[in-house]
Order: sequence, then structure tokens, then C-alpha cells
Amino acid sequence: MRYRPFGSDGQAVSALTLSLSPRDVARGPQAGCELIYSALEAGINSYRLETADPVLAEILGEALRHVDRKLVQVSLTLGAGDGRRGSQRDFSAEGMTESIDRALRVSGLGWFDVALLDEPADHELPQSALNALKALRATQRVRLLGVSGEGEVMDTYVSTGAFDVLATAYHVNSAWQVRSRLRMAREQDMSVFVHGYYPEELATPQKAATVHGPKRGLFGLGGRAPAGPLAGSGTFAFLHRTHNWPAESICLAYVLTDPGVSSVMIRAGEIERLNQLAQVPDRDMPPGLSAQIEMARIAGVKAA
Repeated sequence: MRYRPFGSDGQAVSALTLSLSPRDVARGPQAGCELIYSALEAGINSYRLETADPVLAEILGEALRHVDRKLVQVSLTLGAGDGRRGSQRDFSAEGMTESIDRALRVSGLGWFDVALLDEPADHELPQSALNALKALRATQRVRLLGVSGEGEVMDTYVSTGAFDVLATAYHVNSAWQVRSRLRMAREQDMSVFVHGYYPEELATPQKAATVHGPKRGLFGLGGRAPAGPLAGSGTFAFLHRTHNWPAESICLAYVLTDPGVSSVMIRAGEIERLNQLAQVPDRDMPPGLSAQIEMARIAGVKAA
């Protein structure tokens, strides 16, 4: 596992962050703990709770009970509900404070390194909520404040300078707006966590071969794709044709080449899948693969 700088106090965060949701503990607390133990053995020291579900927080706290708390980073997602039936989005000062206090109480973690707001719309986050979060930070129950999302409103939140962490989707085919957002966040001295590195549009050979492919002409005529060795040229078809490199691993490795990315959030409900992804940070992409990715990405810009 590789590690990168995180925050302003010299901490280090693993290149991968294990993102945990209620589905990861659906088979019971023991299975959830075993997944986290495997992540620790792989060198992952960063964990994200996708909801404020107290059961999820308790399982993570139990799994990390014998680990020096200062050596692990834990983020709690706020505003997305607590994962239980009937829970709703809530960015009120009272709701977020209660979620943090309850999760700390059941987990025994002592503090959360990041309170991560789940894509609040521009009307969802009142000033009283920000004041409450700053109070929580002042009392060391939360160390850093972050915002997570993909919409244009993220640019507004980044520009305020009120947040320490940005979490957003980023992948080989991300639009220039996303890349600009990441650059702006780094200029604001924000740590950048990314997710969505393997988008659905690239998940199968068929889908990857049609990204940026020739468009049909009038009445569906013309624009026939090349056959034979040239099939899939100008697209991301090569992602599924690289020896000893699954397409998902290539996409993950590409995102990790960006030095401005602190950590990539992965979802891995099975230990085997977790171990496969955990090997990627230590691997170097095959020669020429980065160039292929850039050529396919530029072809997409021209086709747009």
C-alpha cells in the first residue's frame, strides 16, 4: 500500500479508502469485522461510513478497537440519513450533531477525522448547521469538514473556503469541469478524495467500445465502426484487452497517478475483491497505457 499526505498536520492516508455501507454488514457483525480486518492487513488506514447508521459505526469501532486511533482516518457521511428505514436527508444543526454524537458513543472512536456532507443543495445547508459543525470541530469531536458530490453546486462549496476536504467522482473519462473542480480544490488547500473511478459506461467491453464511437448519420445510415484490428479505435475498448490488467484495475491505477488525489474510495463487500483492489497502488501501469487513455479521452472531447 502507498500513503499520501493528508491534512495540514503531517498525517498520512492510504491511497485507498474503504467505503462502508449497511450492505457490507448485512451478513452480520462478524463478517463486517473480517472485511475491515482484511483491509487493515492490506495496509488501508482510511475508512468512510456512507451513512450515520449506528450499527455500522459500532462494527467499525469494534474492528478498530485494538488499533492506535491516531493511525487510522475515519470519515462520517452526514445528511444522507442513518441508513435505517424511513430516515431522511437532514442537514439541520440538531440532526447532524445528534448523528455525530450517537456514532461516537456507539463506536468508541473518540472523534471523526472528517465530517463529510452528502451533496447538499444550495438551499439545504443553513448557516446554523455550519456553525454547529465548527463547534464540533472546536471540541475535537470532528477534526475536518468536507463536502461530497458531483453537481455544479460543488464548485460553489469549494470556492467558499469553508471546507477542508472534497470528495467527488473522477475517472478516465471525466469532463473538463470535474478536472477544473479538482484543481480549484487543491488551490484552496483541500484534500481530495475521489470515488466513481470505474463508471458504468466503461463496465463491459461492449459499453467501453461504444464510448466516443462513430455516430449514426441521417436515418441511422453511415458512421459504420471499423472492423478487424481497428475495432474500438478511438474508444476505451482497450481497457478490456490489456493482459493481466482488469479494466477496473486500470481505471483505479489511472486515478492514482494524479498526485493531487489523497485517496480513492473503493467499495468491496467481498474480501477477495478487496485484496485484488488493494494490490493496484503497488503496481505500475504497462508502458503506453496512460497515452492510450489520454488519446481516447481527447477523442471524446473532439467528438462532443
